Amino acid sequence: MKININDKFEQFNEHWRPKVIAALNGQEIKLIKVKGEFPWHHHDNEDEFFLVWRGNFRVEFHDKIIRLGQGECLVVPKGIEHRTCADEEAEILCFEPKDVLNTGNIIDSVYTASQNVIL
Repeated sequence: MKININDKFEQFNEHWRPKVIAALNGQEIKLIKVKGEFPWHHHDNEDEFFLVWRGNFRVEFHDKIIRLGQGECLVVPKGIEHRTCADEEAEILCFEPKDVLNTGNIIDSVYTASQNVIL
């Protein structure tokens, strides 16, 4: 099935709420609009792949900050504490195993997504 990523991003406005657009081999491809700072967290058993579709995005670690622009990507290895941030709204694709909690090892009343919404 053909997917138009721009059209999918136009279907929602909220930040930090992943939307699943495809699933394959136990993995999900998620779209996320981001702005501001996400809480520090890690994922015990899962790597995360982030690809910037539009805007600027940074992934902060305790010892460095990696800044990404449109078309750039990064894998955050499992177990590594990090937080994601964007000063202005950015659009991100995230690839990770199905049913991964977006806030990893923490529960946050504002940022933890209660379920993966499928577009």
